[in-house]
Amino acid sequence: MFREMRRSKQLLSREDTLAVMNRCTNGVLACLGDDGYPYAVPLSYVYFNDKIYFHSAKVGHKIDAITKNPKVSFAVIDEDTIVSEE
Repeated sequence: MFREMRRSKQLLSREDTLAVMNRCTNGVLACLGDDGYPYAVPLSYVYFNDKIYFHSAKVGHKIDAITKNPKVSFAVIDEDTIVSEE
C-alpha cells in the first residue's frame, strides 16, 4: 500500500513518532484539491487518543477536498536545522 522509505535509517520508531506528535502543535495537511491540483494548508493541531484534531469551518476548500477524497497526508516538522555548505 505504501512505499518503503528509501532512507530507512531516518525512520522514526512508533514511540519517537508519538513523542513528536504530542510535542508539536503545527503541521501541514495535504489533500487533492480542485481540478486534481494538490492543496496543502498549514494548521494547528492536537494529537489525542491516536487521532489528529484541527480547527476548521464547516465549509470551505479543506472540507470539500477531504470529503471528495479522504486520502490525505499530514506532515509535522519537529526540528529544522540548516547545515551550512562546507
